[in-house]
Amino acid sequence: MFFYVYLLPMENALHEKVSQDILLKAYNHMMLAKAMADIYEENRNVCKYVHSTSRGHEAIQLATAYQLKKEDWVSPYYRDESILLGIGFEPYQLMLQLLAKADDPFSGGRSYYSHPSSRDENKPKIVHQSSATGMQTIPTTGVAQGIKYIQDFNLQNFENNPVVVCSLGDNSVTEGEVSEALQFAALHQLPIIFLVQDNEWGISVTKDEARTCDAYDFVAGFTGLSRMRVDGTDFVESFEAMKKAVDFVRTERKPLVVCAKTVLIGHHTSGVRREFYRDEEDLTKHRAKDPGEILRKHLLETGVDEDLLKQITKKARLEAEEAFEKAKNAEDPKPETVMQHVFAPTPITEETGTREPANGEKIVMVDAAIHAIQELMWKHPEALLYGQDVGERIGGVFRETVTLGKKFGSKRVFNTAIQEAYIIGSTAGMSAVGLKPIVEVQFADYIYPGINQLITEISKSNYLSGGKFPVSNIIRVPIGAYGGGGPYHSGSVESILANIKGIKIAYPSNAADFKGLLKAAYYDPNPVVMLEHKGLYWSKVPGTEDAKTIEPAEDYVLPFGKGKVIIEADKEETEKGRTLLVVTYGMGVYWAKEAAKNFNGRVEVIDLRTLIPLDEALVFERVKAHGKCIVLTEEQLNNSFAEAFAHRISKNCFKYLDAPVETMGSLDVPAVPINLILEKEMLPNAEKLSNKIEEMLKY
Repeated sequence: MFFYVYLLPMENALHEKVSQDILLKAYNHMMLAKAMADIYEENRNVCKYVHSTSRGHEAIQLATAYQLKKEDWVSPYYRDESILLGIGFEPYQLMLQLLAKADDPFSGGRSYYSHPSSRDENKPKIVHQSSATGMQTIPTTGVAQGIKYIQDFNLQNFENNPVVVCSLGDNSVTEGEVSEALQFAALHQLPIIFLVQDNEWGISVTKDEARTCDAYDFVAGFTGLSRMRVDGTDFVESFEAMKKAVDFVRTERKPLVVCAKTVLIGHHTSGVRREFYRDEEDLTKHRAKDPGEILRKHLLETGVDEDLLKQITKKARLEAEEAFEKAKNAEDPKPETVMQHVFAPTPITEETGTREPANGEKIVMVDAAIHAIQELMWKHPEALLYGQDVGERIGGVFRETVTLGKKFGSKRVFNTAIQEAYIIGSTAGMSAVGLKPIVEVQFADYIYPGINQLITEISKSNYLSGGKFPVSNIIRVPIGAYGGGGPYHSGSVESILANIKGIKIAYPSNAADFKGLLKAAYYDPNPVVMLEHKGLYWSKVPGTEDAKTIEPAEDYVLPFGKGKVIIEADKEETEKGRTLLVVTYGMGVYWAKEAAKNFNGRVEVIDLRTLIPLDEALVFERVKAHGKCIVLTEEQLNNSFAEAFAHRISKNCFKYLDAPVETMGSLDVPAVPINLILEKEMLPNAEKLSNKIEEMLKY
């Protein structure tokens, strides 16, 4: 279905459809936006943080805002202050963010101007998003995906069918992640409007340098995605177009792209000024289409008194000036608040439930995960599972989701395309509307296309929204090398992930831990990455039989940040200073257990179980007891998580050490070679670890 909008700017029949009250309201907001932009420019020494304004975009933004209801969701981009004014935010509230003040309602002084997040119950909701150069389309499409799921399963009643609006600039449409969002929205027929504001500039990059066509033509190939064009500088035309657009999506529950032609009257940002890259001819062309002037002319032609418009303009300036003075004098954030909202508090702080039920049976790790997810999904209708090949047909390439598709149906367990960015990033939007997505990246090596979403959108959401939008998700990642999996299916990525602040990471080594940690991850309001070693799934690797354990009861929960001593050293040997501690996780647990057999009570082994949070207290305590420590990992060593942790151990336990803290891991090659001989040479093993232990015990 296509919308072709033929709306002539001065056609009286059309203009009569928009009431004078709305027109005057829009004119007032436009004059406010202009006054605010002028004040920021006049006070550049005060407005020291980078910001953009909506000058030239006011008409389409206000026309959009006026259609939205409290059930709706909108993701404004960094130039969308007029959307914020239109949905009810006051200039003072926006200026608190402009000046990074403590009472900034969006981020508490942490983020840029017009980077909103809001759960105000009387306004459209705004999920946290990044600087909105395309990446925001994925979390926002995730919101629409979540709303569709909620309505499909009647999990919530709405007074009006919710509509989601994702705003973006035309030059950001070339971003690959935008196409992932468009594809998913079209395929699943989600209730979302992609509002593309086209001012022909991408900072200093012209449309001719950046793209072959505008967004309207670009999306023509997405079957099931309706589209329309509109003159975004004409408020009347924009209002009618957006009313049609919102009514269509609210009623039909289908996606739509609106390509709005706008102009850029202000600077790209306060830091990249128009005079740096635009000539006077271009500026004159854009100023000729000033939405405020177009609306003013129309109001005069329809009989509005000019003195009234002058009064509105004057009043808007005074209102903006008063708000600015008040915002300038508002309090700055207190330094001690800087660490607030890194994580949302989790209710799971203690190990609870039955770990080893009487007459329980041993299960492999892969079944522990399947059973945990099944128990959660039976209990919680807000839980769903998606990713590549996880659906009913094969249930995962490692059979790690087998039976779940058949039991819960294709709306709760389903396959996606090869879209790692969407798989990961959509969870931010799903979580925002109250769902609990469990998603899978098929191999650790495939996580890289999703890293942008994991870092930029997910990890920062709770912190930059002041705690309003923690992302509650589980991202399952099969990881590790064994059996000739080769360079694109065997990698270890924990160091990359551990450098992302604001996410949690589990790396279980046995079935009981796996099930308990999955339950804890579900009830944790923060983003969790579950690293699941492929060689431990089925205990196919020699020496990993102990990865099979008695299955814990349904009520068993194992909190994050609790390591475990899995082999204790002999106390007498420890008192004589003849013992050593191995700190490890994942497959390293089995190398360490095998190596320890060679040293008759002189080796103690800790299984970390989670990498973020990390049980430093346990490790430091045991290092102080033994005086010698090896941190063992499957990863390549240089600049790794293991090396960083070894440094922290050295720093905190220095006076107790009899030798430098050592690390052991894979050789520093770029990939895991497929040949089994080369793979073995690259990886650690029990024999190599035994040699290292023997060396250290000589100290």
